[in-house]
Amino acid sequence: MKKSYVYFLTNKNKTVVYIGVTSNLVKRVYQHKTKQFKGFTSKYNCDILVYYEEFSDINEAILREKQLKAGNRKRKEDLINSMNPEWNDLSEGWLFYFDQPSLRGKYD
Repeated sequence: MKKSYVYFLTNKNKTVVYIGVTSNLVKRVYQHKTKQFKGFTSKYNCDILVYYEEFSDINEAILREKQLKAGNRKRKEDLINSMNPEWNDLSEGWLFYFDQPSLRGKYD
Protein backbone atom coordinates (compact mmCIF):
# COMPACT_ATOMS: atom_id res chain seq x y z
CA MET A 1 0.00 0.00 0.00
CA LYS A 2 1.10 3.55 -0.72
CA LYS A 3 1.72 5.77 2.28
CA SER A 4 -0.24 8.96 2.76
CA TYR A 5 0.36 11.97 4.95
CA VAL A 6 -1.48 14.76 6.70
CA TYR A 7 0.79 17.74 7.20
CA PHE A 8 0.86 21.23 8.70
CA LEU A 9 2.67 24.16 7.14
CA THR A 10 3.19 27.58 8.64
CA ASN A 11 4.79 30.86 7.62
CA LYS A 12 7.94 32.44 9.08
CA ASN A 13 5.94 34.38 11.68
CA LYS A 14 3.92 31.27 12.63
CA THR A 15 0.68 33.22 12.27
CA VAL A 16 -0.97 30.79 9.83
CA VAL A 17 -1.37 27.01 9.98
CA TYR A 18 -2.28 25.21 6.77
CA ILE A 19 -3.36 21.55 6.81
CA GLY A 20 -3.01 19.35 3.74
CA VAL A 21 -3.01 15.71 2.68
CA THR A 22 -0.77 14.00 0.12
CA SER A 23 0.62 10.65 -0.95
CA ASN A 24 4.08 12.16 -1.57
CA LEU A 25 5.15 14.43 1.27
CA VAL A 26 8.60 15.30 -0.07
CA LYS A 27 7.27 16.32 -3.48
CA ARG A 28 4.29 18.20 -2.06
CA VAL A 29 6.43 20.22 0.36
CA TYR A 30 8.76 21.04 -2.53
CA GLN A 31 5.76 22.30 -4.50
CA HIS A 32 4.73 24.52 -1.59
CA LYS A 33 8.26 25.87 -1.09
CA THR A 34 8.64 26.71 -4.77
CA LYS A 35 5.09 28.11 -5.01
CA GLN A 36 4.21 25.91 -7.98
CA PHE A 37 0.49 26.40 -7.36
CA LYS A 38 -1.32 29.64 -6.67
CA GLY A 39 -3.52 29.41 -3.62
CA PHE A 40 -3.62 29.71 0.14
CA THR A 41 -0.07 28.58 0.90
CA SER A 42 1.56 30.77 -1.75
CA LYS A 43 -0.57 33.77 -0.74
CA TYR A 44 0.30 33.42 2.96
CA ASN A 45 3.86 32.12 2.41
CA CYS A 46 3.24 28.83 4.20
CA ASP A 47 6.32 26.79 3.41
CA ILE A 48 7.59 25.54 6.77
CA LEU A 49 6.67 21.92 7.54
CA VAL A 50 6.03 21.78 11.28
CA TYR A 51 3.98 18.59 11.71
CA TYR A 52 2.93 15.48 9.84
CA GLU A 53 1.28 12.11 10.38
CA GLU A 54 1.77 9.01 8.21
CA PHE A 55 -1.04 6.66 7.13
CA SER A 56 -1.14 3.43 5.18
CA ASP A 57 -4.48 4.34 3.58
CA ILE A 58 -5.32 7.61 1.80
CA ASN A 59 -8.91 7.43 3.06
CA GLU A 60 -7.69 7.41 6.67
CA ALA A 61 -5.48 10.39 5.90
CA ILE A 62 -8.39 12.31 4.37
CA LEU A 63 -10.59 11.59 7.39
CA ARG A 64 -7.84 12.77 9.72
CA GLU A 65 -7.33 15.92 7.65
CA LYS A 66 -11.02 16.77 7.98
CA GLN A 67 -10.90 16.11 11.72
CA LEU A 68 -7.87 18.35 12.16
CA LYS A 69 -9.31 21.15 10.02
CA ALA A 70 -12.43 21.14 12.20
CA GLY A 71 -10.32 21.73 15.31
CA ASN A 72 -9.41 25.09 16.73
CA ARG A 73 -6.02 26.80 16.59
CA LYS A 74 -5.09 25.70 20.14
CA ARG A 75 -5.52 22.00 19.27
CA LYS A 76 -3.38 22.44 16.18
CA GLU A 77 -0.68 24.21 18.18
CA ASP A 78 -0.79 21.45 20.82
CA LEU A 79 -0.20 18.80 18.14
CA ILE A 80 2.70 20.74 16.65
CA ASN A 81 4.21 21.32 20.09
CA SER A 82 3.96 17.61 20.95
CA MET A 83 6.16 16.68 17.97
CA ASN A 84 8.08 19.85 17.25
CA PRO A 85 8.03 22.34 20.17
CA GLU A 86 10.47 24.71 18.44
CA TRP A 87 8.38 24.71 15.24
CA ASN A 88 11.48 23.85 13.23
CA ASP A 89 11.17 23.12 9.53
CA LEU A 90 10.96 19.31 9.45
CA SER A 91 11.74 19.38 5.73
CA GLU A 92 15.11 21.08 6.19
CA GLY A 93 17.43 19.75 3.52
CA TRP A 94 14.73 18.04 1.46
CA LEU A 95 15.14 20.42 -1.48
CA PHE A 96 18.59 18.92 -2.00
CA TYR A 97 16.92 15.86 -3.52
CA PHE A 98 15.18 17.93 -6.16
CA ASP A 99 18.42 19.70 -7.03
CA GLN A 100 20.07 16.35 -7.85
CA PRO A 101 18.95 15.00 -11.26
CA SER A 102 19.87 11.43 -10.30
CA LEU A 103 17.52 11.51 -7.29
CA ARG A 104 14.48 13.26 -8.76
CA GLY A 105 12.67 10.16 -10.01
CA LYS A 106 12.97 8.53 -6.61
CA TYR A 107 10.56 11.08 -5.09
CA ASP A 108 8.22 11.74 -8.01
